[in-house]
Amino acid sequence: MSRIRGTLDIARPVEDVFDFVADQRNEPAYNPRMTASTMLTNDPIGVGTRFAATMLSRGKPLHVMIEVTGFDRPRRVATRSVMAGAVVEGEVRLEPTLEGTRFFWDWTVTLGGPGRFAGPAIALIGRHQEKTIWTGLKHHLEQDVSGEAQGEKRADAQRDEPERHGVDG
Repeated sequence: MSRIRGTLDIARPVEDVFDFVADQRNEPAYNPRMTASTMLTNDPIGVGTRFAATMLSRGKPLHVMIEVTGFDRPRRVATRSVMAGAVVEGEVRLEPTLEGTRFFWDWTVTLGGPGRFAGPAIALIGRHQEKTIWTGLKHHLEQDVSGEAQGEKRADAQRDEPERHGVDG
């Protein structure tokens, strides 16, 4: 069993960060290793919500089943992810700061089969991968509030407006 923890600051309001992260379908936007994520249950997202995701592992697809096991908006989302040879359980926590959000992650990785002997290596690799993933989230969310990105989003929204058919947003 390996533990992977870390923290970083994101210059966005805690509610924005929470809502984006809690919806696992958003992860392919900031995690280049995740190629797809689909919600298997109905809205709203909360304890019991399940997702099916596909990750790239050594260039091959790895299917992951993710279940939300804890949900306290906008402070905490806990999940359990099951894939071939591993189970990852843990949480992300969010705290408001003057500049936006302090984002924490804390995961326990349990390996099965021959991989169970690779704990220290998995922890080292996992720490690097998680830092990369959450830095990608930070860049994605902070880019969305830059002037140019907001201008592009407003233009896109205006183009899309006639096609919305009663969707609030």
